[in-house]
Amino acid sequence: MAHIVVLGAGIGGMPCAYDLRECVGKTHQITVINERDHFQFTPSNPWVAVGWRDYDSITLPIAPYLEKKGIQFIADRVNKINADANNLQLAGGKEIKYDYLVITTGPKLAFDEIPGAGPSGYTNSICTTGHAEHTYAQFKELLENPGPVIIGAMPFASCFGPAYEFAFILDCALRKHHKRNKVQMTFVTSEPYIGHLGLGGVGDSRGMLESDLRNHHIKFITNAKTTRVEHNKMYVDELNDKGEVIKQHELPFKFNMMIPGFKGVDAVAAVEGLCNPRGFVLIDEYQRNPKYKNIYSAGVCVAIPPVEATPVPTGAPKTGYMIETMTAAIAHNIASELKGGQPLEKPTWNAICLADMGDTGAAFVALPQIPPRNVTWFKKGKWVHQAKIGFEKYFMRKMKKGSTDPLYERFILKALGISKLEQKRNDAA
Repeated sequence: MAHIVVLGAGIGGMPCAYDLRECVGKTHQITVINERDHFQFTPSNPWVAVGWRDYDSITLPIAPYLEKKGIQFIADRVNKINADANNLQLAGGKEIKYDYLVITTGPKLAFDEIPGAGPSGYTNSICTTGHAEHTYAQFKELLENPGPVIIGAMPFASCFGPAYEFAFILDCALRKHHKRNKVQMTFVTSEPYIGHLGLGGVGDSRGMLESDLRNHHIKFITNAKTTRVEHNKMYVDELNDKGEVIKQHELPFKFNMMIPGFKGVDAVAAVEGLCNPRGFVLIDEYQRNPKYKNIYSAGVCVAIPPVEATPVPTGAPKTGYMIETMTAAIAHNIASELKGGQPLEKPTWNAICLADMGDTGAAFVALPQIPPRNVTWFKKGKWVHQAKIGFEKYFMRKMKKGSTDPLYERFILKALGISKLEQKRNDAA
């Protein structure tokens, strides 16, 4: 009997555990290790930050739902990965042996790279539900004492969608409270242009998002390198396409939300040969680490090169469905190895993204997410807002039921030409 350990229980980790149980059967042991004892639906954090959701509505306890599928759960932090010895050292003192390790930790939030950044400094975040709750407290103060607002993303950020989402959600929330006319908003982003999204743009994302920002009276600064943050003031260098500073901004604020740069978590980044210089896990086409063949990885913690060089460093995002294609491939490949075969499945990295904008929304389909693409599609409308609400409830239900790929979901996506795994197999399949 093999022991498969999944490190992390977020958008990637829990679906991966369920996929593994379905693919490897009940013969093998599966253990999920996560520092927190609850799952949080991260895409809903922008709503939490304006009071449209609360903690209980977007979180659930992990252990009861995994245990229904015969999956063990340990709530603890991993302090060290001994990849050569195939074991993990936990903060609580336990040592866990594994035959296969799947790393789905998500990122380390690199607030320390910008002086004054982070909830312990002077910037708010929506990267975790706890951060979003803190941001909501700051939002309520803004309603009492309106003033300038800054929303955006700092150098090395790779998740730009939530920054745009929150800018428009905040705009909508302020209008509902009849305070929008008292707030000047500025969108400050490390992207080379609005709508780049770390992807070189998707369809007409540039034109549509620029138009929406203007229509909502939101100014913007691109190629923006945030250098430091002080109480009620943010310092930003604006660069040209050559990376030269063309303007230095001192931006006052009463409220802000800035997506930080991402790095790999400490225990993962410390393993020699496992990661790139920023601590992201190196993977091959099967989601497997080239050096440690029994270590797989999926989600925000994997190393994907930027789609292009940008004056201010930006990363490539890993969206929800893209992550699901990774975890599906991992489950099938480990199952194949346990039967004496070789990894065969390659994820498509197809992307479906629903971005809420308060009372409307934007959606894009990118097949695959990283260009060049077979399909690129970007639309907006009120239907996206409703679809995002529906998806939240649907995904939470999937995590409770332990079914990541219901038959009707497969049927609908297949009809749209969207799949998790590449259709071609090599001769060994």
